[in-house]
Amino acid sequence: MSGVRQVDLPMVDLLFRMGSGYVLNFSDRTIRTFFAEELDIDLDAPEYQKDGTSKAKRVRCLLRSVDVPTAVRVLNAMWAYRQRQLEIYGNADDVLDSEAKFLSLLARIKGETAATAPRSTAPAVPVYDLARIGALKQQLHDLGPMQPQPRGFAFERFLHDLFDAYRLSPRASFRIVGEQIDGSFQIGQDTYLLEAKWQSPPCDAADLHVFHGKLEGKAAWSRGLFLSVSGFSDDGLLAFGSGKRLLCMDALDLWEMLERQIPFPDVVERKARRAAETGAPFVRVRDLFH
Repeated sequence: MSGVRQVDLPMVDLLFRMGSGYVLNFSDRTIRTFFAEELDIDLDAPEYQKDGTSKAKRVRCLLRSVDVPTAVRVLNAMWAYRQRQLEIYGNADDVLDSEAKFLSLLARIKGETAATAPRSTAPAVPVYDLARIGALKQQLHDLGPMQPQPRGFAFERFLHDLFDAYRLSPRASFRIVGEQIDGSFQIGQDTYLLEAKWQSPPCDAADLHVFHGKLEGKAAWSRGLFLSVSGFSDDGLLAFGSGKRLLCMDALDLWEMLERQIPFPDVVERKARRAAETGAPFVRVRDLFH
């Protein structure tokens, strides 16, 4: 077992308000982002869903599964978040002597590292395979000099590898028409249908309208990502208009994302938020991440 024993969990529940499946004020999306960005831990990993899929059950399972240093690191990060929220919203702490209780919990966990009982040495499950993601940049670079037909198949493999590296459950096969690759992937609860083109001229309004027509024939909650390697014409974007259900990316977006090691899900979510705020389907990565 790890440093966090079953007997410690009621105190964890009390300090982090983990009753009824909740954890502090986290939503499913924000807790996933918090563990990814602050701790490089994939809280959605199957290893942490053995006792259930609620936020609290996943956190408890993680704390019981990982080694002592990781458990302490997780608790410290959650405590720092808890204290920031109290400060930001000016709320009174509803746990009597909470800091003393927290420090006592940490001391108990750390003190058990010297015990003779066997301990888990399992590290936390990282969010992403950084070495694999780094290789994607070279994979994209190698596509440039290829002839159109082999490049289409290679681009298909690249997209599948990209989505798989970020655990986005890509559809196993893509339909290829010329160099067009269609498929789907999942980010959180959102399903994205994909249209990808590698052609010389930038995509115009007609291309965008065709893809948007496909989206309108699908479930209302589905979204679209149009990936045009050669980009989009300014006139085409203007004629297409705003307030649609699709987002746009080009090759420069892909390259900058990989060069700056910005996670693909973060790019899509940032584009989706900007589209919701402004109606613009295409905002460059460099303008979204300063």
